Amino acid sequence: MTAVSTATWNTPLADDTKVYVAGHRGLVGSAVTRRLHGAGVTEVVGRSSSELDLRNREAVFDFFAAEKPDVVVLAAAKVGGIGANHANPVGFLSDNLRIQTNVLDAALEQRVQRLLFLGSSCIYPKFAEQPITESALLTGALEPTNDAYAIAKIAGIVAVQSVRRQHGLPWISAMPANLYGPGDNFDPDSSHLLPALIRRYSSAVEAGKPRVVNWGSGTPRRELLHVDDLAAAVLFLLENYNGDTHINVGTGIDHTIEEIARTVADAVGFTGETDWDTLRPDGTPRKVLNVSRLAELGWQATIPLSNGVLDTVEWYQQSKADPLHVETHRLRR
Repeated sequence: MTAVSTATWNTPLADDTKVYVAGHRGLVGSAVTRRLHGAGVTEVVGRSSSELDLRNREAVFDFFAAEKPDVVVLAAAKVGGIGANHANPVGFLSDNLRIQTNVLDAALEQRVQRLLFLGSSCIYPKFAEQPITESALLTGALEPTNDAYAIAKIAGIVAVQSVRRQHGLPWISAMPANLYGPGDNFDPDSSHLLPALIRRYSSAVEAGKPRVVNWGSGTPRRELLHVDDLAAAVLFLLENYNGDTHINVGTGIDHTIEEIARTVADAVGFTGETDWDTLRPDGTPRKVLNVSRLAELGWQATIPLSNGVLDTVEWYQQSKADPLHVETHRLRR
């Protein structure tokens, strides 16, 4: 059976649609869960990693057989910043391949009619033409500091396309820009760019330090997407997109890392100096997505970087003052 290949889709989620959000306690999954509830979808199913290890194939198949979801959002992944990816490529490749394969295979066995796989903009070549179009996939070498994670995500895209081609199910994939927002991971060893900067500058303010040292030169350019914007895009795509090709999700606007750092410094009230450790890796020199396909469908991001950073800083400070704030945020916001 051949899948429908049109990019249009007009199937709003009914209130009683059962949606399984894999990774519902993470940055993306919790935002998607809140968005679905806000849209009136009452049956949103999730399991924590302690309740369901998605690397355990038998457990995943048993879960799908018992729950029989109508829709799946695959937001679960082993994620980390440039340091974590560089230090542990085996873990990022193995864990993500197992998570994706188990969830996709179990969803296929149950003939789940609608599935959205979330990848990452790191799937694209290091020196892809900017802004990056969906067609840039597999046209060049990957950024070596996170190639293992990227390969796993590329495998997920191909798996979704294969299900469409072989089984005719209208599954789709979306590739978001670098994500941030309330609920992010602020661990010093595994956080991504923005939460790492927020933690670093906030700590400097608390300790009264006059200087902050950041990795790299500060010249690479990055596009940042607030996780609440991504959650809105996920719901929009579930209801409006049915293309064979993965689709980019982002703002289409990039900033230098130095500009992003300055925005964070202003948000936390840091008035000292910033130094750049150029012996540390810069990563990809520029990464901004071409989001014209999504815009043509009728969706665009709405949260400016300055507002999003302030929002995230406020959440981070509240979570430090009240650890219960983290759990409350996952459930409602």
